[in-house]
Amino acid sequence: MAAFVGRGLTSFAAVAAGVSKTCSSPQLSCQNTTAVADLCCFNAPGGQLLQTQFWDTSPSTGPSDSWTIHGLWPDHCDGTYDSSCDSSQNYGSIQTILDSFGATDLLSYMNTYWVDIDGDNDSFWEHEWEKHGTCIPTLKPSCYSSYVAMQEVVDFFQKTVDLFETLPTYTWLANAGITPSSTNTYTSAAIQAALEAGFGQTVSLGCDSGALTEVWYSYNVQGSIQDGTFVPVVPVGTTQSCATTGIKYLPKSGTTASTTSSPSSTPTAPAGSFAGSGYLNAYVGSAVDGCLISAGTWYSTGTCATYTATTSGSGFTLTSSKGQCGISSGTFVCASGTAATVFTAVDGKLAYSEATTFYAAAAPVGTTQQTVYTTSNSVAVTFGWQSV
Repeated sequence: MAAFVGRGLTSFAAVAAGVSKTCSSPQLSCQNTTAVADLCCFNAPGGQLLQTQFWDTSPSTGPSDSWTIHGLWPDHCDGTYDSSCDSSQNYGSIQTILDSFGATDLLSYMNTYWVDIDGDNDSFWEHEWEKHGTCIPTLKPSCYSSYVAMQEVVDFFQKTVDLFETLPTYTWLANAGITPSSTNTYTSAAIQAALEAGFGQTVSLGCDSGALTEVWYSYNVQGSIQDGTFVPVVPVGTTQSCATTGIKYLPKSGTTASTTSSPSSTPTAPAGSFAGSGYLNAYVGSAVDGCLISAGTWYSTGTCATYTATTSGSGFTLTSSKGQCGISSGTFVCASGTAATVFTAVDGKLAYSEATTFYAAAAPVGTTQQTVYTTSNSVAVTFGWQSV
């Protein structure tokens, strides 16, 4: 069973310097047999977290080759849920809050991948926070040291985006030959098999008028939402509103493709010129094996992040949607507030201190991401540039 380890707010909230509570030996939600007193380190009663995604076609929203975010919902461990739990945390405009924390990259991403069907993104985000975010106990202000007002809002939206980036629904379906079509139909068993192959567990499918419109991915969480480990689990409660056969997966109209690509398909040869926008494809030997996603981690299953390479002296700096990229304590990381490292290119490959070989503890498999290091580890990997 794969687990998503929360990266935490690497630095959008670091502007405010507040830190969520450190949890010692946290329990996995929905698995306790006795009551847990410390709800800053244990999610209850909403112990199963659902990362929910839309496929909107009437009207169409988001990129034509990507699903979009619906939300992150805390459900009880029996399929029921609470909503709108704490009016004291109803702060108003989410865009204003994120702007105040300098989370401009996060906002930009949300305006592409977390969009309202009527075009009012800010109201949609506000609804999701007030209905669902206020019901997550680890996001209470009392769970922070040196709390800065509304910091928990940034944590909620960043975590939801982080999870979304590990769940490339469009790619997983396409890898199984399930692509949007005005004429083809699919079975629920085929859709489930494609998504389970990527996620590791069954998911909840939603249909409207016979067309696939929504997917819910279920997790139990060990520790807090901010810094805990998200463990994929079988969903509780209703798992299907789709027919067994004849499911339509309609194409979006009037939208363009996203600026990401699937590492499951063979990319074109890297240009070797690190300039403008591009992907950082991973090579183990001469074979392509995934790419880097926006936090700087190596991933084999999801969509590649678009990086921007900017000339700096005799080299270049790199930036992703998370912020500037740099080598910090021997680790490649991209985050707001990170000091930019000046990289170079050697034989068309990314180089740090003239060395093109980077390392990881293992090659990524499925939804597991691998941290990239500059010091020797189990797997050697190089990164080539593919201009977009």
